[in-house]
Amino acid sequence: MSNIILVTGGARSGKSNFAESLCIKQNNRTAYIATSIPFDDEMKNRVKKHQESRPKEWKTYEIYKDIYSIVEELDNNHDTVIMDCVTLMVNNLMFTYGIEVDQATSEELNELEEYIKEQIKKLMEAIKKTNLYFVIVSNEVGMGIVPENKLSRIYADFVGRANQLIAKYSDEVYFVVSGIPMKVK
Repeated sequence: MSNIILVTGGARSGKSNFAESLCIKQNNRTAYIATSIPFDDEMKNRVKKHQESRPKEWKTYEIYKDIYSIVEELDNNHDTVIMDCVTLMVNNLMFTYGIEVDQATSEELNELEEYIKEQIKKLMEAIKKTNLYFVIVSNEVGMGIVPENKLSRIYADFVGRANQLIAKYSDEVYFVVSGIPMKVK
């Protein structure tokens, strides 16, 4: 039976370190799903720091779309999985969907959000069929002021609802503040 853990928190809250520590405690074969697309030097540097911080024996999968399609392979080859992170996955799905998000109609935005939710539902349902210890990292983006620009508001809405959906499927949920995890589910 799977065990799904969502770890959320603000930027630089320590959520990735906490999530990695949960996986290290499992002391087994771990897969790391990286959802980022390192498109500039700053992002490449972030990726490098993340790579250096985790155990060398962890196998990395770089994927942000149709992650559910590799869950069976993960279950066959690993015991523990960490996916870091949902916010980058949502970002990449938004910008590779084929519409200008900030110019989109309400109908197009609804279709895009349904597409993102379907990606998450398929992933969560696939995980539920496994024996994996699956840790998912996400940012909590909706705790500040409402963003001034439309694109940022759309993104915050999509990520917030994605986090809610993942939390619904999760067995445990942690909120990390200043490196301190608090169990909320």
